[in-house]
Amino acid sequence: MEVWGQLAQVQEAQALFGQDEGTKRFRTTIDKLPDKVLLTIFTYLPHREVCRLARTCKKWRNIAYDTRLWSHVSLRPEISGLHVTSMDFLLHLISQRFSQSLRYLELPMELITHTVLHELASKCPNLTHVLLDFSTAMQLHDFNDMQAFPTKLRYMCICLSEVIFMEGFMRKIYNFINGVEILHLIGTYEKVEEEEEEIYEVINIHKLKAATPNLRVVNLYGINFVDDSHIEAFSSNCIQLECLAVNYCAKVTGSSLTTLFQRCRKLKTLLMNQTSLQSEHVMAVDWEKSQLQELDITATDLSTECLTDLLTRIPALRWLSAGQQDGFNDSVLRAFSERGNAKHLVSLDLDALDNLSEEALLKFINKFGTQFRGICLSGMPHITDQLWVSVLPLLKNAKILVMGTMDRLSTKIHVDQLMDTIAHNCAILERLELRWDPEALRFSDKGQKAIDIIRVRCLKLSCLVLTDGRYYEIVKANFDRADRNTVVRTTTNCRVSTSYLLNFYKELLFN
Repeated sequence: MEVWGQLAQVQEAQALFGQDEGTKRFRTTIDKLPDKVLLTIFTYLPHREVCRLARTCKKWRNIAYDTRLWSHVSLRPEISGLHVTSMDFLLHLISQRFSQSLRYLELPMELITHTVLHELASKCPNLTHVLLDFSTAMQLHDFNDMQAFPTKLRYMCICLSEVIFMEGFMRKIYNFINGVEILHLIGTYEKVEEEEEEIYEVINIHKLKAATPNLRVVNLYGINFVDDSHIEAFSSNCIQLECLAVNYCAKVTGSSLTTLFQRCRKLKTLLMNQTSLQSEHVMAVDWEKSQLQELDITATDLSTECLTDLLTRIPALRWLSAGQQDGFNDSVLRAFSERGNAKHLVSLDLDALDNLSEEALLKFINKFGTQFRGICLSGMPHITDQLWVSVLPLLKNAKILVMGTMDRLSTKIHVDQLMDTIAHNCAILERLELRWDPEALRFSDKGQKAIDIIRVRCLKLSCLVLTDGRYYEIVKANFDRADRNTVVRTTTNCRVSTSYLLNFYKELLFN
């Protein structure tokens, strides 16, 4: 049997490599690849491309319809490019193509019906993540006959409409979602100075929290009616809560924070970007007894006294975002350094702090820089490349760096020297953004050497963001020649932040 096996291998090799007069010639094509290899290749493609490849031949069609390729599916056209116009076809997809492999599903408003949800409950027993997009809805479907809903959900995201009340739908699913651990409610936040239209409370959060006692992560994003009473509601029933995000909820003032920390002893992450926090409410919290590790108070307009009190009382802060604060000055940073506990701090975002001096930052980074994995010092015209060049030798553990401002500068940024310093000191860097205006960058014809060095030494660099201009074109061309086409991007379509370092970063993601 061994002889026959060896003979078969020789014949197969001769079929692949022609041996005419001692010359080897490669004759195989992609069609000769095993189905398992083709299936692996298809997993790297978006579903829209997989559907196109299904038209190639019968073999590829069978592979494209393999249920293992359809475990994570978005049926929102603006996200995936997939348009499902027939309800019968969708029901066929659920039973035949998705089936037991489906674990993550996004549905647009027009496909959210009681029939579809019933089919998902019966045919997709492993479905654990669902996103329901009602954001463009003008009228809900009739859910009076709905008797079933997926019961194994661990993640649920609901994109709300401004004018459609959700109670008719929600009361039908309350009995099925008690296992949900991650909840996203996404509003229609728009940055306006004055509210002209009437605000409606389109979903009853008080009833929702009663149906979801096992929540660990709650994200209320940009919901114009959410206030402190809703935060207090979640705290009263969700003792397992570890992460709460209320970014862009302008009615939140912080009056419920004391109750929140008294009830939710496991709370480690609190994100309150662009809220209306009041200093007296923040100072009333017993921060010393909290387990808080990650805090976002960007653009909350807290007083200098409050910021000092807050940062000197939190026992083990590891991630801080406190940009766009007029009250954040040298005295706050000095107090944090001397009286606070910054020895656990690994990520710092101080964007657009006009009252913070270069000297204060230099002292703070000299003391704690070796422990930083991410730092953002952007939006400050007085922080130039000179500061960065002096502190980069301390940032050897940094994975994320954000620097620069789009404001006009009186001095030039010597970007060749900066890039060379980054390359020699930040070998594990993964994300880098330079926000300086293209006209502020000074570089020489020999600048390619510095770009080569950062490309060769920083092998983990997956995202390099620059403002669109001549220097961007040079860097982009350099990385493209090395077949790293996706690394270099512009600030127009990409921004780097320290959010990647959050403990609950993956849980907080939503489309």
